[in-house]
Amino acid sequence: MELRHLRYFMAVVEEGSFTTAAERRLYTSQPSLSRQIRDLEYEVGTELLSRSVHGVELTVAGKAFLDHARLALMQVDAAVEAARKAGQRAKKMFAIGFQTGHEMNWLPRAMHVLRDELKDIEVTVSSDYSPDLAEALARGRLDLAFLRVEPGYDLAYHVVDREPLVVLMPSDHRLTAKQAIHPCELIGEIFIGGANKAKVLRAVTEDYLRRSGVDIKLDHGVDNMAMAISLVASTRGLALMPAYAKNLLPSSVVSRPLQGEAPTIEVAVGYSTSNTSPIIKLFLSRLDELVGPNQKH
Repeated sequence: MELRHLRYFMAVVEEGSFTTAAERRLYTSQPSLSRQIRDLEYEVGTELLSRSVHGVELTVAGKAFLDHARLALMQVDAAVEAARKAGQRAKKMFAIGFQTGHEMNWLPRAMHVLRDELKDIEVTVSSDYSPDLAEALARGRLDLAFLRVEPGYDLAYHVVDREPLVVLMPSDHRLTAKQAIHPCELIGEIFIGGANKAKVLRAVTEDYLRRSGVDIKLDHGVDNMAMAISLVASTRGLALMPAYAKNLLPSSVVSRPLQGEAPTIEVAVGYSTSNTSPIIKLFLSRLDELVGPNQKH
């Protein structure tokens, strides 16, 4: 009998269906799962599950087996967690998140700031969309992140850059002939901007268009840069996005600066005010090294 047999058994019991357990929990085929359960029943020596019009039901033997199987899996999980914690005691963990696309600019600098600590800490790196990074910071899944100043979270922020917004467009769009785009030239085009989840981008964009005297209806609201780029390519629309988009563009999409003084959107180092990690304090004390003399604002 193997641990996977117990996990398969628990999945079928909890889902109440071989098909659902196979597709949604175990990512295997239903016939393969059925074979695994038959192998388990052969090992035990009796039928554990029966099928009925109501779905899968535990037999009397299955009910007796269930509690012991659950306990065995809990003990295995506890053993794994204990081993992981023991293995991590030698080094402190420090989790850094980056808004997707910003890793190219900020990861090397962040590691440079932490250069003296790397022998004593284990740094994990992930990328995500800004609101999700804020959520991860608030829940303690990340120690520090490069993101937007997201409202609604008990986080502290240190602004390290202000990115201008640029215009994204299909590579064969008529406006690619221009060196810079006036906001009035967005009128009449399919317009792509931040959705409700992308609150910071949406607010900056709406304020800029209002100050420019341009009344444009949002045709497509997006939560992330990948979606914006995809929609520009597929709908032949225009999008106002932060300049880091240029790190992610396929050949079918290009960018142009805005004419005049472009609106900017902040890039900040954020962390939870309840996080007492000494590495955060160290990192913040070296922000000048991170930003550099040409990027201070």
